[in-house]
Amino acid sequence: MALSAARDRRAFVLPEPNAREAALAEEAMVYPARSLLDVCAHLTGRAPLARCSEQPRVNGRRHPDMRDVKGQLHAKRALEIAAAGGHSLIMVGPPGTGKSMLAERLPGILPPMTREEALASAAMQSLGSTGFDNANWALRPFRAPHHTASAVALVGGGSQPRPGEISMAQHGVLFLDELPEFDRSVLEVLREPLESGRVSVARAARQVEFPAVFQLVAAMNPCPCGYLGHPSGRCRCTPDQVARYRRRISGPLLDRIDLQIEVPDVPQEDLGRSARGESSDAIRERVAAARGQQLERQGRPNAVLSTSEVERYCTPDVQGARMLEQAVSRLGFSARAYHRVLKVARTCADLVQARELAAVHVAEAIQYRRFDRTRDS
Repeated sequence: MALSAARDRRAFVLPEPNAREAALAEEAMVYPARSLLDVCAHLTGRAPLARCSEQPRVNGRRHPDMRDVKGQLHAKRALEIAAAGGHSLIMVGPPGTGKSMLAERLPGILPPMTREEALASAAMQSLGSTGFDNANWALRPFRAPHHTASAVALVGGGSQPRPGEISMAQHGVLFLDELPEFDRSVLEVLREPLESGRVSVARAARQVEFPAVFQLVAAMNPCPCGYLGHPSGRCRCTPDQVARYRRRISGPLLDRIDLQIEVPDVPQEDLGRSARGESSDAIRERVAAARGQQLERQGRPNAVLSTSEVERYCTPDVQGARMLEQAVSRLGFSARAYHRVLKVARTCADLVQARELAAVHVAEAIQYRRFDRTRDS
């Protein structure tokens, strides 16, 4: 409401507890009042209300640091690529390997939010049941709904349509842990928002469209018991059980996830090391530089490039093109997967500030479609 009033150059009177949040809207003329008597006194000119001049500022609250994660260099690299290009990601591995820990640190390595992104994120969160806390200004949201969440909770709805988790994660991260445990019909509603960045909620009385620009990060076990491939040999799942478990995630949904990696058990020697890895601040600097290059070149992140833009900005060299042709032939990539590999390869090149898309970038992107090759094996 404050954003709309500011666009119309109209003043806005609010109760004092709500005024600071509304004043975050740029150029909003917000006047806090303690009672209707204050409003009447203001309108008659007897005691004008003082305009609220809340200035948004980034506070010291931070996301967890990546340096706390021991080992898992391959997964950390995938997270860096995901952050740089805005790509979706799924991690497959046994319990206790750090999948949730890694996901929680993705918002901390994303580029700093622009004012427009911060306003859009705050506006969506203000529609939620808990409202928006000014202390979270310009802090990328991290939403992690439980696997028992309904489709309405995830995408929005109700008799009076309200945004769901995917919209509450606007310009942030939506983390779905134990992905196969979600109801399949719930997961299928993610397909359209992942492509369009918006979600439409239609009811008999009205139809509402909410923004849904988010990064999807999912995690799952490799089998029902969770220990397939674990060095302990604890898994007793049959191949049929494993196949049924993995088929709970549909091919069309999996095809829309750019990065698909395995997160293996952490070796004992890595757990015992006291030395810490690279910090989130250092990773975020590279991510911000790569994202800046994308915005300068094409005006948006690599993950949301159209087919024509992929052909224009993501053309590999001769050796890279030959390598991708072989991958499509041998691994059975779909047309969508083909284009997503090129987008990821473009992000790999951007992270090293390379103008040309070389074979080494294509090769790295291909290996991040690992789950495609093991899903039905």
